[in-house]
Amino acid sequence: MTPAPATVAQLGEFDTIIDVRSPAEFAQDRIPGALGMPVLDNEERAQVGTLYTQVSPFEARKVGGALVACNIARHLQQSLADKPKRWRPLIYCWRGGQRSGAFVTWLRMVGWDARQLGGGYVTWRRHVVAQLASLPTQLDFRVVAGATGSAKTRLLHALRAAGAQVLDLEALAGHKGSVLGAVPGVAQPSQKAFETALSQQLTQLDVQRPVFVEAESRKIGRIHLPNQLIERMRASRCVAIEAAPSARIAFLLRDYAYLADDRPALQASLGHLRGLHSNDTLTRWLDWAAQGYLEPLFTELITQHYDPSYRRSQRASFAWFEGAQRVELDALDAPAIEAAARQVLAAS
Repeated sequence: MTPAPATVAQLGEFDTIIDVRSPAEFAQDRIPGALGMPVLDNEERAQVGTLYTQVSPFEARKVGGALVACNIARHLQQSLADKPKRWRPLIYCWRGGQRSGAFVTWLRMVGWDARQLGGGYVTWRRHVVAQLASLPTQLDFRVVAGATGSAKTRLLHALRAAGAQVLDLEALAGHKGSVLGAVPGVAQPSQKAFETALSQQLTQLDVQRPVFVEAESRKIGRIHLPNQLIERMRASRCVAIEAAPSARIAFLLRDYAYLADDRPALQASLGHLRGLHSNDTLTRWLDWAAQGYLEPLFTELITQHYDPSYRRSQRASFAWFEGAQRVELDALDAPAIEAAARQVLAAS
């Protein structure tokens, strides 16, 4: 007899979690730690779907059944060939239907205590959404604010190294958060994958201790932050980094040095500012970008774009900004940032 489907609360009871959806579905998001063993690849899934809508459900099931059987056999011969009899896998597909059901049937026929996740990935997704709605309200955030180039992310790293709890949203989003924030060679995750990773991070935080997080807008690159998280951050206490302009420029030249190596990408990013600044200003910035002149470009971006936006947004968005703990820095090298982290922790 096939046992009742497992729940999300039982994930930790299994030796392996297997995602049998297509590679495209798996790439978009999956349960953390799941192994991808598709019973239909991307092309096969499209083929079966076309048969289902254009011919008949019966023809789709006939062709799909043969493809699923072949793929399950391949997994048994390869990935699962060395699994012992006491191995307990949990299998899921999109909705806990035929794809995972077929896989579970075959594994149980072999003799393994395989179980199906009730509701499949859809159930997992509902769990993530519920976590993102409830967990932020339980946490005591300390929002690290500061104008562009203030080394806020570096301060988070120093705080973590000193033993503080840190939520690094830009690391999860694969983006630095500004118009020039795309990281070379790093693709941003899907929105769903970001939210899964974020929910996992939130569950690991101790609600009895403060959590340091960088001040962010509602979007980091193309990733949207959950409303409950943003609202909780905006109502939280702040730490404001006030770094000397010369220190900020020096830091940006170090931190964004790679932009000089991909000037077309730099120009494309600056193009997003069209309409926000005069054509003459934007033309000058694009010319500097084409020549790799980062110092004058960063200097004007700070004074004419980032700083005015920062002054408007921080006071309007963060209720505690005016009364924030102020940390003044004349340099933004490693020793200065480590000292700032100690100062912040001493006052928190």
